Order: sequence, then C-alpha cells, then structure tokens
Amino acid sequence: MNGLPEEQMSPRRDLLKLGALAAGAAAFAGTMTAQQAAAQAPAGSTLRTVLSRGKLIVGTGSTNAPWHFEDEKGQLTGMDITIAQILARGLFDDVSKIEFVRQEPAARIPNLTTGKVDCVIQFMTVSPARAQLVNFSRPYYVEGVALLTSAKGKYKTHKELTDAGSAAKASVLQNVDADTLVKKALPQAQVLQLDTQANVIQALDSGRADAAIIDLSTVGWLVKRNPDKYLDSGFHYETQLYSIAMRQGDLDWLSFVNTTLNVNMHGHQTDLYDKAFQDFFGAAPPRRTPGFPVI
Repeated sequence: MNGLPEEQMSPRRDLLKLGALAAGAAAFAGTMTAQQAAAQAPAGSTLRTVLSRGKLIVGTGSTNAPWHFEDEKGQLTGMDITIAQILARGLFDDVSKIEFVRQEPAARIPNLTTGKVDCVIQFMTVSPARAQLVNFSRPYYVEGVALLTSAKGKYKTHKELTDAGSAAKASVLQNVDADTLVKKALPQAQVLQLDTQANVIQALDSGRADAAIIDLSTVGWLVKRNPDKYLDSGFHYETQLYSIAMRQGDLDWLSFVNTTLNVNMHGHQTDLYDKAFQDFFGAAPPRRTPGFPVI
C-alpha cells in the first residue's frame, strides 16, 4: 500500500504498464528467431532471400589488382573480395559462403537490376547519376588518380612531364571524361585513349605513352612489386568514393550492408578490413579512437 488516492494511482499504473510492454518488446527482440524476423520482412527482401538461400551472390571482376584479381592458385583475391567476405561473415559467420559472378564493368548495373547478383562489389565509383539507378552503401574506400611512369622513360616525374608540354603523351581508359582527366594533370599533353586498363599500362610499357593515368591504388601496387620498372610521378588528384551497389527499394538490405561495413571499419570487428588494407594498399587504416563517432 502506498497511501495514494485512486485518481492519482491511474497515471502511475499506465506508466508501469507501458514500461512492462517495452520490457516485453525488448525481451522479444532479444529472443526473436530468424523465422520470426523473416515473417515480418517485406516481400522481396534481399536480406531474407540471401539468408534462406544460404549464400551471398556478388558481382565482381577478376583482372584489376589490387581490387579483384586471381592469386597464384587461380582464386579471387583483393580488397573487393575481402569486402564481400565481410558481408558473408555478417550474414553467416562464414566468409566462404559466397558465389562470385565475374563480370565486365559494363555489366555491373544490368546484372544488379535484373537480380542476377545480390550486390556489386567492383571498385564502383559513386556518382549522382548512378545513384538514380542503384542504391549505394556507405563508402569503403576513397580512391584517387595518379600518373604511372616508366623507370626507363624520358619523363619520370610530374614536373618533367609538365615541362615537356605537348611532347608528352599520356594513356588513359576511354570514356567521355578521359580528355578532361588528363588535362587536369598535364594541360598540354597528347591524349591516347584505350579500351582497357591493361592496354593503358601496355602503352607505357611499349613506349607509346610517357605516363599512364590510372588509379592511385594500382600505381602503388605496381610500383611496390616492380620498383625497377615503374615509378609514381608524385601527382595524385581527383578523389572518388568506392561503394557497394544494390538494387533500389530494399531498405532492409541497404541497412544491413551499411551496418556491417560500419562495424567492420569502425567497430569491434575490424580484423578483416585492416588486414586487407595492409595487404593491398601497404598501409594501416587511420587509428580509431574512443569518443566522438566519425562515421
């Protein structure tokens, strides 16, 4: 007995009832089974489809180190492959439960929108135009553009290339922005547009070009493994964001992927991401510190 009049007891009882309901809901959430969660999922949920299937289907490539390429055993490896393994661990606590669909960059959005793959992890640059077609996860890397030069070439540094003016030739991957990309680094250089990144680098190898305009991560990868053959000219520019692409209209899947990336980049499961960062970029990620969140 608390001695309060009956009319003053009602509001308190209501609060106690609400508290009991909240506690019950929390307890239910804590003990909810996968089947119960699936029963509440919207029709067509990719998250529930993947969990029911028992494996993740990922669209990616196989010819672009350090992002996605074959090791000496013919197995796919690279930063993109590790990001896929991070998702598989979050889904199944097993990094091997992935089926990779090897595809050309041009197939990334078509294979996604037709349901051939659950997501695309293939060094995909985020842009407002692409965001009208697909959903992007939070970025998992900030890429840059750099000038790869030859150790045996006439021009080895960005200054030497700039001073050469129109005598310098730069190879670059063919696209609508290729000329602009080269001119930002070498305003007077001749531009040699080629159909694949392999041919862009081959032009440098054969002496047809004095510099290859490629991703900074690729420059670092090639220079580290071939110091007698390639050089980094020292000029880095044009930052761009790499993210996972997903079909639009599936917020459960988008939320799961973002949550998993956040935990693996900023939370308590950073082991896979950190090892891949070291293996493929030759550096440690920025140190995480407790306190104000930076994500």
